[in-house]
Amino acid sequence: MEEKNLTCINCPMGCSLVVKTEGSTVFGVSGNHCKFGDIYARKEITDPTRMVTSTVMVEGGNLRLVPVKTETAVPKGKIMECMKALKTICVSAPVGVGDVIIENVAGTGVNVVATRAVEAVITTGEELPDKR
Repeated sequence: MEEKNLTCINCPMGCSLVVKTEGSTVFGVSGNHCKFGDIYARKEITDPTRMVTSTVMVEGGNLRLVPVKTETAVPKGKIMECMKALKTICVSAPVGVGDVIIENVAGTGVNVVATRAVEAVITTGEELPDKR
């Protein structure tokens, strides 16, 4: 049997967890001060997931980048694939909060959405200031 050490991220306490495993089977969790530590440790060992946050280029907007995030967590092993997909995207303004930027990113079944509004601007040929 193997022991893995984790730090719980479900609350500010940051409990130091010890997880007893054999392969991907969890036999016990200790060190948690609440039930959420146990739930977190079991999920982290068997199916680790993360939210992905980044930015995407915007064309014709009052900002050059729009912050985005996945609607739900994606498998940890798909994070780099999600980031590569985001790197290739350029959206046109206007962009609203919650607008879907990419559907089913990296085949995860999860959408990437905008987390800030970007207004469209009418340019007169002048260069926009860099608002990164």
